[in-house]
Amino acid sequence: QASQEELKAAYRRLCMLYHPDKHRDPELKSQAERLFNLVHQAYEVLSDPQTRAIYDIYGRRGLEMEGWEVVERKRTAAEIREEFERLQREREERRLQQRTNPKGTISVGIDATDLFDRYDEDYEDVPGSSFPQIEINKMHISQSIEAPLTSTDTAILSGNLSTQNGNGGGSINLALRRVTSAKGWGELEFGAGDIHGPLFGLKIFRNLTPRCFITTNCALQFSSRGVRPGLTTVLARNLDKNTMGYLQWRWGIQSAMNTSIVRDTKTSHFTVAMQLGIPHSFMMVSYQHKFQDEDQTRVKGSLKVGFFGTIVEYGAERKISRHSVLGATVSVGVPQGVSLKIKLNRASQTYFFPVHLTDQLLPSAVFYATVGPLVVYFAMHRLVIKPYLRAQKERELEKQRESTASDILQKKQEAEAAVRLMQESVRRIIEAEEAKMGLIVVNAWYGKFVNDNSRKNEKVKVIDVTVPLQCLVKDSKLILTEASKAGLPGFYDPCVGEEKSLKVLYQFHGVLHQVMSADNEALRIPKQSHRIDADG
Repeated sequence: QASQEELKAAYRRLCMLYHPDKHRDPELKSQAERLFNLVHQAYEVLSDPQTRAIYDIYGRRGLEMEGWEVVERKRTAAEIREEFERLQREREERRLQQRTNPKGTISVGIDATDLFDRYDEDYEDVPGSSFPQIEINKMHISQSIEAPLTSTDTAILSGNLSTQNGNGGGSINLALRRVTSAKGWGELEFGAGDIHGPLFGLKIFRNLTPRCFITTNCALQFSSRGVRPGLTTVLARNLDKNTMGYLQWRWGIQSAMNTSIVRDTKTSHFTVAMQLGIPHSFMMVSYQHKFQDEDQTRVKGSLKVGFFGTIVEYGAERKISRHSVLGATVSVGVPQGVSLKIKLNRASQTYFFPVHLTDQLLPSAVFYATVGPLVVYFAMHRLVIKPYLRAQKERELEKQRESTASDILQKKQEAEAAVRLMQESVRRIIEAEEAKMGLIVVNAWYGKFVNDNSRKNEKVKVIDVTVPLQCLVKDSKLILTEASKAGLPGFYDPCVGEEKSLKVLYQFHGVLHQVMSADNEALRIPKQSHRIDADG
């Protein structure tokens, strides 16, 4: 965001600092020539609006690209950015056309009622009956892939297999979706299965107003009992910025009317719903709190009351890696009993494990369903997840260091050369500041500091930047903008990929001051708040 006047002032200052004619030593003169040429090249790029816009968007790579000579010189920076964004959109469309966007769900139902509802007298004469019988009583697997055909047409292929207590079946579906306009799309669906028979469906989505949309889904299910039609319509409206209202009408085998209100904010998610239908009518309230922590922890609870009974659910979920979220929910119901539901989301795949513990309301089942997953999670997090993530981060940092080693070495050599060339200018600045009791940098370090006892095994990686910082002092002031300090003259990155800070001990009006600033944090000194208490 620097103005042309600010660029000219910085250019003149660096030219005076690095001008080869100011250095008689052959080695310093050679280093000065190289840095002087780099400053001149930078100014040539930044002083021209077109090349500056190209550099802002593409970086140095953009300046080396061919074809910019055919772009009209009268184009503004905004027009160049607009052209770049258009090319980006085209590349994104081509990339989307090559993506299949796979999604899948695997559900494994486990019957563990023998843990709590055991009748010992029934097993007295059965070998091995001293151990509870835990078995898998149902499984469900579904998978879908999307194949963009054109910018508006997409084919979706999906299938599923289910089995329960030795009986099962499956189906396969093909859907063709077309985006008809910015306001809506339509979808045709064809399916076949070994239980329900052929299926034909039509789904339509339409934005009625900027705050209201409607979805209609009609289907014809063919079976040995004849044709079973079905129709579902959903009308939704934005009630405010964070709240949606829904009205749903379903007609067919299980007819029902449903209304719900969903409020979703940065810190919470609230839902209230009511349904009147055959065979189930119910009322439901659920609330989810979102913690603003690094692991995106969420706790939730819900109450559902209907003709089928009453169900209370509570649980939590947490991010355990970059692409994985682990959650557990305890379900307590009458007459359903107690169940534990464990869910793992890994990218676009979902793994679901419902464990049925008991058909009765047993306090012991509720206790173990609540405490058991917490104990297992914290043990795994401490013994498995944290060490794995730490090792993964170290591998990524090592790869980053290896890939940037030559570039960092060059930056280090340039920084060391710049410091040598700054010595004479810094001497004059210090003399001027001392004469008026101004700003003198006593010591300055840049890099990774370790102050936390839990990280005492980590190495401190810092470089001395006292001379470069003093060289930036002007009129007893030092001002650094919100950008990485590794790009300042005389600086380089001593610890690639790790958090860095700048620690400065300086003297102003004869009084010592000290401040520590994050790498991308703006810094302005002197400040009264930096003053070191003489009594301390």
